[in-house]
Amino acid sequence: MNKNNYIPQPIDTTGVVLPKELNDLAEEIAKNVHEVWSEGRMKEGWTYGEERDDAKKHHPCLVPYEDLTETEKEYDRNTSQETLKLIMKLGFKIVKE
Repeated sequence: MNKNNYIPQPIDTTGVVLPKELNDLAEEIAKNVHEVWSEGRMKEGWTYGEERDDAKKHHPCLVPYEDLTETEKEYDRNTSQETLKLIMKLGFKIVKE
């Protein structure tokens, strides 16, 4: 396959509705997604910078999750919610013990 012809084909989760009791879990996952991303960047030598600069390895999102803009949080929330929806779509149940 030619990389220029790649067409993403995520599993359709549009019909899956997350139960309200998973909202807190989705937010915790979103926060953890950010923490894992931040840790990985920092291990690669990235530091905080007001503007992204790939050459200097500066990134404005290297801050605690709570300090991110709502737009940035939405990116992580979408990842967590879509992951939970996929789990449900595939027939798994999420149960808190």
